Amino acid sequence: MIIVHDIFVCKPGNASKLAKMFKEGMEGNEELVNIMTDMTGQYNRVIMVSKYENLSAYEQSWEKYMQNSEEMKKMQEKMQGYHDMYLTGSREIYKIW
Repeated sequence: MIIVHDIFVCKPGNASKLAKMFKEGMEGNEELVNIMTDMTGQYNRVIMVSKYENLSAYEQSWEKYMQNSEEMKKMQEKMQGYHDMYLTGSREIYKIW
């Protein structure tokens, strides 16, 4: 089992907006575990936590984002403009023992 943290450092005032956008846009995503905002540490962060059986499952999950399905069209519509809300980001992948 692996856990993936997609970390976004937002422009000031946008973290809660981005978190809400992710929550609505990723609704129904089976891999999504949590969407978190910072309470301590670096400010203006949104962390999207997802869980996969293994790295192969993680790689396969990207394939569905490349499809032009109705589900992906709806998600893209809900997520429109999210790039304008953050400055930078990173990804951390952890193995669960």
